[in-house]
Amino acid sequence: MRIEHIGIWTSNLEEMKDFYVKYFKAVANLKYENIKKEFQSYFLTFEDGARLELMSTTNLVDRENSMNKLSGLNHFAIKVDTVFAVMKVTETLRKNGYAVVGEPRTTGDGYVESIVLDPDGNRLEITK
Repeated sequence: MRIEHIGIWTSNLEEMKDFYVKYFKAVANLKYENIKKEFQSYFLTFEDGARLELMSTTNLVDRENSMNKLSGLNHFAIKVDTVFAVMKVTETLRKNGYAVVGEPRTTGDGYVESIVLDPDGNRLEITK
């Protein structure tokens, strides 16, 4: 088995789509719109087939995005090809104004990773 996709609510649908397309080479489908339900979404497909669904509706309620929430999504990771790519993507995002909340490092279990916040403040690990 494998996870088919992860869905994320956003009030910044176009900005979120552009972020993952620009920095992580995702390919977006055509925007789906359900006018009756005031719902819009994009499916983003990454090179290895992993998918991310970005969803928006007019009745979203903001919640505090805490690193120490007791439940809910804490982070997700996108794997790049090389350690150099971890560094390069991290620095590109930093230069373009995105928050780097975890500097590139080697973890105890051997991953090289950094942590950035996407346009909605979701924690995104960039790993090799």
